[in-house]
Amino acid sequence: MSNLNQKQRIIQNYTILGVECLCITVSFVLAVFTRGVSASYRLYSETYISTIICILFFHLLSSYLFDWNTAFFQRGYFVEFIAVLKYNSVLILFLSLFLFIAKFAEDFSRLIFFYFFIYNVLLTYLCHLLVKQYFIRIYRNSSSSNKLIVITTNNYMEKILEKLLSAKEWSFEIAGLVILDKELTGTSVWNIPVIASSSNLYDVFTTVVVDEVFLHLPDYSKEELEKLIQQFESMGITVHVNIDYFDNVAAHKTTEIFAGFTVLSYESNSFDYRRLFIKRGMDILGSFIGCIITILITPFAACAIKLESPGPVFFSQLRVGKNGRNFKIYKFRSMYIDAEDKKKELMAKNEMSGPLFKMEHDPRITKVGAFLRKTSIDELPQFFNILLGQMSLVGTRPPTLDEFKQYELYFRRRLSIKPGLTGLWQVSGRSDITDFQEILRLDLEYIDSWSLSADIKILFLTVWVVIMGKGAK
Repeated sequence: MSNLNQKQRIIQNYTILGVECLCITVSFVLAVFTRGVSASYRLYSETYISTIICILFFHLLSSYLFDWNTAFFQRGYFVEFIAVLKYNSVLILFLSLFLFIAKFAEDFSRLIFFYFFIYNVLLTYLCHLLVKQYFIRIYRNSSSSNKLIVITTNNYMEKILEKLLSAKEWSFEIAGLVILDKELTGTSVWNIPVIASSSNLYDVFTTVVVDEVFLHLPDYSKEELEKLIQQFESMGITVHVNIDYFDNVAAHKTTEIFAGFTVLSYESNSFDYRRLFIKRGMDILGSFIGCIITILITPFAACAIKLESPGPVFFSQLRVGKNGRNFKIYKFRSMYIDAEDKKKELMAKNEMSGPLFKMEHDPRITKVGAFLRKTSIDELPQFFNILLGQMSLVGTRPPTLDEFKQYELYFRRRLSIKPGLTGLWQVSGRSDITDFQEILRLDLEYIDSWSLSADIKILFLTVWVVIMGKGAK
């Protein structure tokens, strides 16, 4: 299963499962209250608690074994209602069997059966419809969904778009269209912008947000298509193509159904999204603790920053995140307020090769700022970026917009994962590295060998680096 399908199924299944568990709990409580709780609750509360726990256990088990919500987004209103009705009938039969075996039947009101069934059918049906609307109307258009670029020719574009748009898929949004055999850049087809043609195909991929591309080029030769796949592979972009196979593409290859098309999917990195969800859980927990620490430190940092230099306490800057998404990063201000203007004057003294800028004894840095950088305190506000989901605790550092504009195509693979507060190159002598190619090598090494244990190791090493005073200069 490709990353797209795995991500889609995990998000879909766990969301529906959580919503259904909530519906069951609320429906059971409403049934008990409707029946009347003045006497029955006091007499039979243990029976009711045992029953709801057993119902939830059966629901979780049956969802895992039978996958009741197969083709969830393909079901219409009537089919959805029938599916909910059938499942609740099975749930009531199981509940009856449990009460009989547990010898609770005589203590359990028959009316609660009836009320629970009615409430749960209506509530589950309503919530299923709301979940569908959320994913299709809200999630698909959010920054969390995968952004898809369709690459085809003028003869096929309307046919391909019609099928892609008619497919009830919520996990991706068609962000742009590339027409290779005709110059249509700047126009739109069915409200989808045409962003490139064959003349500027690769140039545009260094500036747009893109997670995946869909290739429909039946008139192109195997060699031409193979070259396209290899270029996108070097950028860390997943490719879906309706061609059988290629011999020399190193990316991981899977066969799947994509929006009604049978395709081969080529991925330069194949992450297990179950582990990525655990990583996100670590990010939320770690950033929550980090935010508390940041709030406690802010009054002291603010006083020190203000006493030395006029200007805001916090510094914000647009950075480029996962696959080209822009977001505003936050830090404690460590430079004078005219630092960006003076940067142009200091470019000749840049000690870094490549798009990054670094200068020892940078005159733009305040004395307080030097201390904040040495101790990495200036980075603390980024815990709020992590909590918002824009960054991760561990990843690659997000480039500025100016740096991103200087990227070569293969640099873009640094952005194939969510940017991090720390990373492999930060714990590998970050103050001593002056070659961007070495940073790129370490970042790609992290991406290619990513694991939860590697993240934990880097986090511990980061703490050690900061304690030993090996922070940024």
